[in-house]
Amino acid sequence: MRVRPTPVLTDMTVGVALNASGAPNQVDATVQLAKEAAEFGVTSAWFGQTFGADSPQLAAIVGREVPGLQVGTSAIPVFGRHPLLVSSQAQTAQAATHGRYHLGLALGTKLLTETGFGLPFERPIARLREFLTVLRQLTETGTADFHGELLTATTPILARVPGSENGVPLLVAAMGPQALRASGELADGILPYLAGPRVLADHIVPALTAAAEAAGRPAPRIVALVPGVVTDDVDAVRAKATENLTFYEQIPSYARVIELSGGRRAADLAVIGDEKTVEAEVRRYRDAGATEVVFSVTEIAGEADRRRTWRLLGELAG
Repeated sequence: MRVRPTPVLTDMTVGVALNASGAPNQVDATVQLAKEAAEFGVTSAWFGQTFGADSPQLAAIVGREVPGLQVGTSAIPVFGRHPLLVSSQAQTAQAATHGRYHLGLALGTKLLTETGFGLPFERPIARLREFLTVLRQLTETGTADFHGELLTATTPILARVPGSENGVPLLVAAMGPQALRASGELADGILPYLAGPRVLADHIVPALTAAAEAAGRPAPRIVALVPGVVTDDVDAVRAKATENLTFYEQIPSYARVIELSGGRRAADLAVIGDEKTVEAEVRRYRDAGATEVVFSVTEIAGEADRRRTWRLLGELAG
């Protein structure tokens, strides 16, 4: 009989990334998964953004269908989008969920930006800074009058969604020094992925915190996204994770944090093992400065191990 772990993390949330892209109806399946996660005690559900489902819409639907569950986007690339449109999406999701929506942004990648949108992947940090500046104005005031080098945003009419008056938390999938500086100055926190406890404690958290303090902003949130699953078939699942996560090894920002985390492959950062092993790793992320932990690819070992993982995460959320 498995011993229930001592509930921890009472001052942080524990969430899961939901992926139902292979289902006959992705929206219906996502709602069902979210209900199941909430039943296990998981406190937040997060949705990725590629060229498929619109993540703010998914978050809004899930937030309406599953009261109490925090929902978030992780993360919308700033290339190929305009802050006026993203603000409209985010404010609508915030009103739909009565304040439980969290907007994540990302720089994106050269491959997807240039291939998908036909846009040059140039000056991503400058674009991120301008994007965040405009979004802050829009989500807090419903107005903007910004004329930057890369973006222009003005509001001849009010750009406010009633019901979202408290604003929208702005998070960034930032891990590099420049992105961390911009996020500390202009955002509410970050969404690092494949960044282990070592690189969080030694590099990411200190740089982000220093930037926020210098800008006079509150202590930032660190929402650590971690690939992981509770399973007894560790070797087979790690082999599958190695195959699934190879894509990230080709992206310089990810390759850097994987190395700084002490890993050689992306899958080295995956948390795979029994309940005791996974619980210990969640604690390590907390000790390294993570304010929230979100597990992804929990479906990689099948339905039984996914539920086993969610059960543990719900227990750890207290």
